[in-house]
Amino acid sequence: MPPLQVVFIAAMNLLFLNQHVEARRIHWHDTGNGSIALEEAWSIPELGLSTAAPPLGQTSAELNANLLDIFDQRLAHMDATGVDFMVLSCASPCIQGISDPATAESMAIHVNNELAAQISSPSAGNNTGRFGAFAALSMHNASTAAVELKRTVQQLGFLGALVNDYQQSGKDNDTLLFYDQPEYDIFWSTVIELDVPVYFHPRVNVAPISTLLYTQAPWLRGAGQEFAVTLSNHVLGLCTNGVFDRFPSLKVIVGHMGERIPSDLDRIDKEIARQKVLGMPMLRNVSSYFTTNIWTTSSGSFSTALLEYHQQEIGLDRIMYSIDYPFETMEDGEVFLDELEDGVLTEKELKQFTRDTAIALLKLNE
Repeated sequence: MPPLQVVFIAAMNLLFLNQHVEARRIHWHDTGNGSIALEEAWSIPELGLSTAAPPLGQTSAELNANLLDIFDQRLAHMDATGVDFMVLSCASPCIQGISDPATAESMAIHVNNELAAQISSPSAGNNTGRFGAFAALSMHNASTAAVELKRTVQQLGFLGALVNDYQQSGKDNDTLLFYDQPEYDIFWSTVIELDVPVYFHPRVNVAPISTLLYTQAPWLRGAGQEFAVTLSNHVLGLCTNGVFDRFPSLKVIVGHMGERIPSDLDRIDKEIARQKVLGMPMLRNVSSYFTTNIWTTSSGSFSTALLEYHQQEIGLDRIMYSIDYPFETMEDGEVFLDELEDGVLTEKELKQFTRDTAIALLKLNE
């Protein structure tokens, strides 16, 4: 990022931080039966264009326009497909793709301020309470991340945070920071204090990993394979390194139907149990954390059969509806819900899946 741009962003952040902002909660638009979506991407021009493949039938230009938009195409699609409320978060890799700590910290504050301003400004068109936010965080330093999370929740009314997998760091992006290490306990303590969830979202790998693993089959990069492989390692690291044992009330959300973990819990539990004699600190098993600490969403995974299987494995109360807009379409999500309504889920179960669990987890009615 050009030095002058960094200085400008830092100055704007300081101005925003010096303003008195009263703690507030989002007054959300509740029709009583519309859905809530939790993994919905948004971005700003300073972060550059997305290189992800757009949905079928769309161009890359349309995808990037939809990432920047809140109140035009996005809101129109929400109205057309029955989405009451959408939680926005910074498109991957966002701050996790910035290796310099000072730049990452400044940009995180800027992103959060910009999102707060956009979704709370009546002049911008949002006087209907249709949007909430998850904070973007620089995870180079756990204390810094904790301070920014507290600010966004207490002053901006954010509903939690979303981290895009590991934080890249180092001069050559050769240091990867994972949040399952003891030095991040101060961050998790703040998450517990605020009683908000942290959403774990995938990211594109840094070049050394991507080159080693996917040069022979570049088509496996991205959502088809790479994202789930890398992020599931991070989520399982939270479990095996004892994060949930040290913080038993911690709330974590994992999208894309749990990044395949719930589909293989029997083998995961059996094989990881063998590591206890080697000093693994995890006190329970992975399956148990999906009943106490981990929630999943359907973002980008509109499979009725998979939902039914996961309902048996972890319970419907651990699964929430989400879309992954604009990388997926709200219309495809609506078709999925129509299938579930047609004899797969009862009316009560469908309501739990599309809204009730999210309302409780995000404390929207408190």
